[in-house]
Amino acid sequence: MSVIRDIDKGKGEIIRVEISEFKGNKYLNLRVWYTDSEGEYKPTQKGIAIPVGLYSEVKDAILAAESLLS
Repeated sequence: MSVIRDIDKGKGEIIRVEISEFKGNKYLNLRVWYTDSEGEYKPTQKGIAIPVGLYSEVKDAILAAESLLS
């Protein structure tokens, strides 16, 4: 796995953007992680793993959403 960026979500949570691999396939993984009682980050079930083949389509959708949010 290769962590691209951790984005502070507040209240001890981050959104981790990373490249991961599962069963030989690469994914862009966006997942919420929380801080456990020992201060270590642990992943939650909240997130999405985007197959590499769908990356361009998802990126285009995010860019379209950005123009609506401005």
